[in-house]
Amino acid sequence: MEAELLAAYPETPSARNIKYACEILKKGGVIVYPTDTIYGLGIDLYNKKAMERVLRIKKASAKKPLSFILPGLKDISRYALVPDYAYKIMRRVTPGPYTFILQATREVPKIMLQKRKTVGIRIPRAPLAISLVETLGHPILSTSVPLGENEFHTDPLEIMEQLGNQVDLILDAGTFYNNPSTMVDFTTDEPVILREGAGDPTALNY
Repeated sequence: MEAELLAAYPETPSARNIKYACEILKKGGVIVYPTDTIYGLGIDLYNKKAMERVLRIKKASAKKPLSFILPGLKDISRYALVPDYAYKIMRRVTPGPYTFILQATREVPKIMLQKRKTVGIRIPRAPLAISLVETLGHPILSTSVPLGENEFHTDPLEIMEQLGNQVDLILDAGTFYNNPSTMVDFTTDEPVILREGAGDPTALNY
C-alpha cells in the first residue's frame, strides 16, 4: 500500500495532521516528517515492530543508532546520563540542529531491540516535530531518510518514489537542503564533534 502524502507546514503545523500522524505512529506506522535539518523517519519509541520496519528501510542492523526526539530537556534524565558541562551547553543551544550522544540510562535497553550504552538525543527547532512528540505523549524514535551512504533525501516527492510502499505517511514541507544535524559526543570529559552539520560547532565551546 502506497504512503499518503500530506502538505505540512513546519512552523505552523496543522493540529489535524499532527493528530492523524500520531494515530499512525500508535498503530506501529512509519512516517516521514520534516525536522529543522532534513527529513526523518519517525516511529513510536515503544513499538519494536515499527523499529524493525525502520531498520529494514535503512538496510541496517539493530545496532544502527537511532535518535530520540524530545520536546525539551525536562525528561532527558529518563533516557540519558548528562554530565553537568554537557547540560549547560545543551541548555544554551537547544532547541537547535544538534544530535547529542550521551550515556544511556537503564531505561533505554528495555526500549531498544539491543542493549545500548549510548543514546542519541535531538531537541530540534521544529514546531511540527515537537508537536508530534507532545501529541504522542512520549519521544519519537527517529533516523534520517537514507540516500546512499553519506547523503540524505531532501525532496518528499523523491522519498515517495523510493519509499512510498515502505512508509505510511509523508508530511511534505517542500525540498530541504542536504544538511544534517551537527553530532556531538558528550560521553567523555569534553565535547567531541563527530559530524559537522547545520549546528554551529563553535556554540558547543565551554
